[in-house]
Amino acid sequence: MENQNVQTTLCDIKTDLNLLLECLKYQMDCPLSQKEALITIYSICQQNSEASEYFREIGGLRFINDLAKSSVHCIVKEAALFTLGIIIESNVYCQQSLCTSALFEDLILVLINKDSAVTLKRMSVYVILVLVSNNKYGQTYVRETGCIGLLLQLFRTTLSTSEMNLSDENTYQSYQLWSSVCSTLCACVNNPQNEDNQSICCAVFPYAKEWLESCTEPEIVRPICSFVGLTVANNSTVQKYFVSVGGLDTLAKVINKLMHDSCISQSSAKLAVVVTKTLDACIANDSAMGGALVKYHTVSELLNLLSNDTLDTGEKMSIILTIGHCTEVCEENQYELLKNNGLPLMIQVLTESQDEELNKAATFVLQNCKQMTEQLSLKINESSLNEKNADKLEADLQIRERSLQDYWKKAREILHRIKLIDKEHDEVGMFTKAGLLMICIESLLQAMFCGLEHSDEKASIVFCLQIHTDLED
Repeated sequence: MENQNVQTTLCDIKTDLNLLLECLKYQMDCPLSQKEALITIYSICQQNSEASEYFREIGGLRFINDLAKSSVHCIVKEAALFTLGIIIESNVYCQQSLCTSALFEDLILVLINKDSAVTLKRMSVYVILVLVSNNKYGQTYVRETGCIGLLLQLFRTTLSTSEMNLSDENTYQSYQLWSSVCSTLCACVNNPQNEDNQSICCAVFPYAKEWLESCTEPEIVRPICSFVGLTVANNSTVQKYFVSVGGLDTLAKVINKLMHDSCISQSSAKLAVVVTKTLDACIANDSAMGGALVKYHTVSELLNLLSNDTLDTGEKMSIILTIGHCTEVCEENQYELLKNNGLPLMIQVLTESQDEELNKAATFVLQNCKQMTEQLSLKINESSLNEKNADKLEADLQIRERSLQDYWKKAREILHRIKLIDKEHDEVGMFTKAGLLMICIESLLQAMFCGLEHSDEKASIVFCLQIHTDLED
C-alpha cells in the first residue's frame, strides 16, 4: 500500500512537471507567470532527486538554462538561475549534464555586466557554487574559464570596511553577494582539495587580513575564516604565504580581542573558536610556525577559551588540537602551557570526557609535554657531564640513585592509593594514569616555576613525570 502511494505521488509529480514546462514555453510574454512556474518547479525539485532527474529527462533543465540566457526580464533570469541551482544541487546527474565550460562562460557574462542587478549576480554565483561543490571537473572549469579570477575580484570589491551597516538594504544585498562569493571560493578549493585553486585564491590573503584587522563582526569573520582555513588546508606552500603576509599574526590578535570581549559575550567565545580553527589549519602541517604565536600568548588565551562552559565537545576538541600543534615543537609554547595550568586541564578532559576523539586530542598535548621533559632531562645530563669531574659525577650518581629509589617507593605508594580510589569509584584505566600524571605534573610545575636551582632535583622530577608508563608494566 505504501509503495502504491509513493508511485502515485511520483506520477503526480511527473504530471505537474510536464504541465509546468509547457507553461514556461507558452508564457514567454508573461514574465510573472514564468516566474511563478519556476518557483513551483524548484519547490517540487528541491531535495527531490527523482523529480530533478525526471525534469532533466524531459528537457526541462536545458530549457531553463536557455531561458536564463535569453530572457530580457530580470525577474525571469533570477528565478531561472535559482531553479537551475536547486536542481543541480539535488541531483548529481543534473550537475554533470550542466557542468560545461559554456555555462561557466555564460555566468561570467552576467557577473561582468554592469547592468546586472546584485540579486542576479548572486543567483549566478549560486549556480557556480553548486557546479563546483564536490566536483573536481567543476573546479577545473571554474579555473580554466577564468571564473575563479572574477570571483576573487568580487571578493575584493563587493564590500568595503566603511560599508558595514547591514541595516541598509543596498549594503545588505552587497553583503549577501559577498558572502555567496566566499562560500563559492570555499567550494573551489575544497572537497576535493584542489591545490591549483588554492594557489590562485591565496592572492586575496592580504585583503582577507585587512578585513580581519578592521572588523570582528561575525558576519565578516566567519566567511573569511572558512575561506582562509580551506585555502590553506593541507597545503604547506599556501600556509607559508599566509604567514608571510602577516595572516597568522592577525588571527592571533583577533583571538586576543575576542577573548577580551568573551568576558561579557558568549557569541565572542564561539567566534573565537572559529578563528582558532583557522589558525590551526595554518600551522597543522608545520608546527614550527606556531613559534610565531609566542608573543601573543596564544596558548594562554586558548586555555582560557577552553575553560568556557558554553563550548560543546567539537569546539573543545578544536581548541585542544590547536594547543597541541602550538606546543608540538615550540618550547616557549610548552612552558606557557605549563605555567597556565594547561596539563591539569588536559588531564581533567581525559578523566571527565567519554568522547574518544576529544581524549585523543588531549593525549596529543600530553605527549608533546612528555617529549619536552625528555629533552629537558637530556640537557640536564649533558650539563652535568660538562661541568663536573669524574669523581664528583660518581658521587652525584650515587646520590641520584638513592633519590630515584625514594621516588620509586613514593610512586608505588601513590599508585597503590590511586588503585584503591579506582576500586571505590568503580573507574578504570584512565583515572589511574591521570591521577599519577597529576601528581607528577604538580611536582614538575613546582620545580620549573618555583625557583629550584639544582639540576639534580629537576632531573628527579622529570623522572617522576615519566615513570607512570613504567608502572603499568
